Amino acid sequence: MNYKDFIIVVPGEPKSIFFEIFFKSLRKIKIKNPIILIASKNLIKLEMKKMNFKKKIKLLKKEDLKNKKLNNNCINLLNINYSNSKKLNKTSTDSRRYISKCFDVAFEIIKKYNMRKFINGPINKKIFLNKKFPGITEYISKKFKTKNNAMLIYNNKLSVCPLTTHLPIKYIAKKITKNLIFEKIKLIDQFYKSSLKKTPRIAVLGLNPHCESIDKFNEDEKIVKPAIQMLDKRKFKVYGPFSADTIFLKQNRNKYDVVLGMYHDQVLSPLKTIYEYDAINITLGLPFIRISPDHGPNINMLGKNKSNPLSLIRAISFLDKN
Repeated sequence: MNYKDFIIVVPGEPKSIFFEIFFKSLRKIKIKNPIILIASKNLIKLEMKKMNFKKKIKLLKKEDLKNKKLNNNCINLLNINYSNSKKLNKTSTDSRRYISKCFDVAFEIIKKYNMRKFINGPINKKIFLNKKFPGITEYISKKFKTKNNAMLIYNNKLSVCPLTTHLPIKYIAKKITKNLIFEKIKLIDQFYKSSLKKTPRIAVLGLNPHCESIDKFNEDEKIVKPAIQMLDKRKFKVYGPFSADTIFLKQNRNKYDVVLGMYHDQVLSPLKTIYEYDAINITLGLPFIRISPDHGPNINMLGKNKSNPLSLIRAISFLDKN
């Protein structure tokens, strides 16, 4: 077993549905590559009791990873101590420190052993990021000194990528540049070729309704279209700009592998409407594959045992095969 085959998992927000969908995933699929959880033993035992999930916990030390003799017959755990387990079920500054510790340990072993597969559970961005980063994509990229990154919401039939991520609408137009479009397209093209062994067909959306504007400066004519023309000359399979209101019609979306939109909800809303939980969030540009289930902590569903594990199943299965 190679270090690169290990799947490192940070469950994320303590007050979330992650462990419910994680235990459901382990019951539904067989996983050949060892999963290593980085979390609180007390929290895991508490959640296992709630879900009536029985499996032995194997406590690891970071140096134990050297032997490489791990499997999924038990839960492989790097324990992150937390003095008060009751606090772990509350979204607070305490949970922020706990999550930060989990990420720090994960990043340490990823760098030390050159690991390639990482999953993190949903995070309460408002509390954890504390306005320092737009999203987890940018947070992890900063930790690995990665300047160019992209958020790919992946489904094997159709994926989407927002040019800008968690920005208020009023800031989006100023962030759109030819260079940024080129960077995102290049990352998408590299990922599909290296991980999926195919050249992606990429549709690019315009910013404005119908790609038209009553303003003197039309971003779609002045920025988006020239960027597509430049990419076409460089032999990328890029098309557009297209109007966002029709690109997701079945006869249109079947022509492409990826739709690049100008902002977050322009592409995530229709994709989630079409595929619901059958999608995963992949960060492109990192020295490893980072995936997150495509949903949030969903605290309204805590304790109901009704959460759908499909997105996490897709995340684990993707890394287990690649």
